[in-house]
Amino acid sequence: MPICIPDSLPAVDVLRNENVFVMLSSRANTQEIRPLKLLFLNLMPKKIETENQFLRLLSNSSLQINIQLLRIDQRESKNTPAEHLNSFYCDFDNIREQNFDGLIITGAPLGKVPFTDVVYWDKFVEIVNWAKEHVTSTLFVCWAVQAALNVLYDLPKLTRTQKLSGVYQHNTLQSNAILTRGFDDTFVAPHSRYADFPVDKIQNYTDLTILAASDIAGAYLMSTADKRMAFVTGHPEYDAFTLANEYHRDVKAGLAPAIPQYYFPNNDPNQSPKATWRSHAYLLFSNWLNYYVYQLTPFDLKTRNLTID
Repeated sequence: MPICIPDSLPAVDVLRNENVFVMLSSRANTQEIRPLKLLFLNLMPKKIETENQFLRLLSNSSLQINIQLLRIDQRESKNTPAEHLNSFYCDFDNIREQNFDGLIITGAPLGKVPFTDVVYWDKFVEIVNWAKEHVTSTLFVCWAVQAALNVLYDLPKLTRTQKLSGVYQHNTLQSNAILTRGFDDTFVAPHSRYADFPVDKIQNYTDLTILAASDIAGAYLMSTADKRMAFVTGHPEYDAFTLANEYHRDVKAGLAPAIPQYYFPNNDPNQSPKATWRSHAYLLFSNWLNYYVYQLTPFDLKTRNLTID
């Protein structure tokens, strides 16, 4: 079954051109099934690009999913038209009384900013705590992982001196973990962050199970024992050219960025990179939707107390 999104969302045409099956809201309303309710908190500046990336991965599931886009505040966006935000996004106050099967919180370009200096920090904390009672399983990505670990485990903000940028090899660490079911023993995934996730810090400060890690990038995939929260420190949703676009943007801005590692052919930024992580990314999101959301969530979200003890 497909993802269900508003008829006029730009992602409809993008995904259909890629031969991705998308069900419009007008058709989904005639289906006599209970689709999953998925809340998507988009913290990235380029909202539409990020929507396309995540919706593409979510589309590869046999489950029907209703997507609700969420914004964290009403500030004007420099990268997304106000009309788009007003048409497709809701505010937290509109949904705070609802329950959801799943929640995805994206990364944000805030790696060097202290948590207390983030404009929407208080609202982020509120949403993370709200999810404990109102969401079956939450998936945090990149900066959202760092921020959530601070909220949930009081883990101090750990920042790398040099930005981690590139496509790195990772090892699966738990042979029977269902979130990595079907993964190869080693796989690659993109990273683009200043946040640091040393394995020993995760082990010392949290009760999370580390499911995959990299010798260079550190802990990559982590989960709570009850599967109610999962953490991905990289960017499996990235397109083939996302890291390239970031690199050339920073070069143009005079920031003298390092060339993303293990990404450009022959380490040459003038050559076109290839997406070597796509199959892993699809499998990760499919596993999360199936084993962490669908298999755990009640049929009627109103009938069960979702509070995490």
